[in-house]
Amino acid sequence: MNTALTIIALAAFGLIFGSFINALVWRMHNKRNWVSERSECPHCHHVLEPKDLVPVLSYLALKGKCRYCKKPIPDTPLAELLLPAVWIVSYIFWPVQLQGAGLFQFIAWLVLWVGFIALFIYDLRWYLLPNKIVFPIVGLSAIQVLTMPLAFNYSWHTVLGAALGALALSGVFYLIFQMSDGKWIGGGDVKLAIALGLLAGDPLRAALLLFFASLIGTLAAMPQLIKNGLKTKTVVPFGPLLIAGLLLTQLCGSAIISWYAGMIGY
Repeated sequence: MNTALTIIALAAFGLIFGSFINALVWRMHNKRNWVSERSECPHCHHVLEPKDLVPVLSYLALKGKCRYCKKPIPDTPLAELLLPAVWIVSYIFWPVQLQGAGLFQFIAWLVLWVGFIALFIYDLRWYLLPNKIVFPIVGLSAIQVLTMPLAFNYSWHTVLGAALGALALSGVFYLIFQMSDGKWIGGGDVKLAIALGLLAGDPLRAALLLFFASLIGTLAAMPQLIKNGLKTKTVVPFGPLLIAGLLLTQLCGSAIISWYAGMIGY
């Protein structure tokens, strides 16, 4: 397929699935049926019409307010913008041809990011990583790792490396969770770390992922700390930071590791 057409298709479907993510996380949090129920305003409960559900454009046209009760819309276009962006970047940097096992890997990667963005939004809003999203991500991550030797002509040692990455990252998080009695990180972070460690590929890249997440978290918290003083208790959800760290690791992790190895003469 033509590259430009593929990018347009990924952008269009990314917008649609991004809108689905907004509905999914809200209904999951409120224990609503996310399959059969119609979307509605959480304030006035007016069922939304198709013109209210156009990704990004409806939000902009309504200036972030419900068409019927004029109260602020709690959902933002963040998921609708993030998902197509990640999908397009993934396509541009995808290392193998999209056929056979390589195509399966790419489709699985796109599906994984629907889950990751859902977790990203959920954790930002409610400081929680629900098992109903985390567990399928862990399972799909395991499947993807097991099929990597077929897709990329890798050695089966890559599966062992991925398993060690998952063990290292989730093990560190489990220790932190136990030592802090769940005050520093939550149990959802420990479970999510299994998938992230698998996808990182090995302990070194898992450590790089954690470095990226910590760096982003520090930069995100710094303005608030400077504004309110270092004694201020600033709460930053760690799930979105880990997910951003995964993306950065996948995009530039190999280049950074190669640069560092060359610098130290390894």
